[in-house]
Amino acid sequence: MNTGSGATRRAVWPAVLLSVIVVTAVLPLLNLVVPPESAFHLSDFYISLIGKILCYAICALAIDLIWGYTGILSLGHGLFFALGGYGMGMYLMRQIGRDGQYKSDMPDFMVFLNWKEFPWHWALSDSFIGQMLLVVLVPGLLAFVFGWFAFRSRIKGVYFSIITQALTFAAMLLFFRNETGFGGNNGFTDFKRILGVPIDQQMRVLLCVLSGLVLIGFYLMSRFIVHSKYGRVLQAIRDAETRVMFTGYDPVAYKLSIWTLSAVMCAVAGALYVPQVGIINPSEMSPAASIEMAIWAAVGGRGTLIGPILGAFFVNGAKSWFTVAFPEFWLYFLGALFIAVTLFLPKGLIGLIGWLRRGGKPEERP
Repeated sequence: MNTGSGATRRAVWPAVLLSVIVVTAVLPLLNLVVPPESAFHLSDFYISLIGKILCYAICALAIDLIWGYTGILSLGHGLFFALGGYGMGMYLMRQIGRDGQYKSDMPDFMVFLNWKEFPWHWALSDSFIGQMLLVVLVPGLLAFVFGWFAFRSRIKGVYFSIITQALTFAAMLLFFRNETGFGGNNGFTDFKRILGVPIDQQMRVLLCVLSGLVLIGFYLMSRFIVHSKYGRVLQAIRDAETRVMFTGYDPVAYKLSIWTLSAVMCAVAGALYVPQVGIINPSEMSPAASIEMAIWAAVGGRGTLIGPILGAFFVNGAKSWFTVAFPEFWLYFLGALFIAVTLFLPKGLIGLIGWLRRGGKPEERP
């Protein structure tokens, strides 16, 4: 199986180094050092937008690992993204302290609902380390349990996709209820500090840098996975699962492990996303949110790793522009884009770029 030429692999490292420089030096300098009146100044709005898209790109990368390389189409990864966001949000709500409207140690929504004590699942919410562990463990455990039953039952294809979407929709309805202790319809907002440091523009720049570094780290990890023996087995499962099973491999173990890993990646993205946008509510679990993640991967190019990252930037950049210039046409554009990619660009934007670089010639087969 072809996994890329040596020249292509060597070209990755300069690109990674350039990405690290852009994320850690160029973006902060353009926002914090370059004066606002300069044409090279990067506004606070664009720092926030880039930070959000970097988090979305992590989700697209996670989708590519399970869909592009393993053949598992999930329409429910918005659940894991939201769970990570809620884990971070619980900690940020405790960091508000008595600065809330009701001047209470409890979040305003709990005071409004006349709660006298924190629910049991808020036990670690005052500990940053404890909540970060939960950000990883809760979505990971949920994904493992769900995947264990689904994969052992040999549920696959469109049936698996529908079940993941049903799971996410059920969780959204649960989180809408006030008695669950997650803020109901409004969710969590009005964050003020993280680790005792005010969430000001400098902190948002730091979070944007951290999101970029996490994305680069996950990308390198994903490259290592897909080019390893483990990754080759995943691709074999995608192409011919029954044949893999007859050769002595257990597809369930491979699918379950990569499924759980992708869920944790989305949860980490959600935890980075929440302090940058300043809110988390059940709408992040809506079916549309999970479908958009699959669209990012499809538009960018499945099974390429870099393609879904490109797709996340392209689609969300277009969304940012369309929702300002032509808000009523955004959903039509998104649907038309997905149809066009499906019919004319099965390899996504990465395939189109490769075709243009070859001067319109077909790809050479190894």
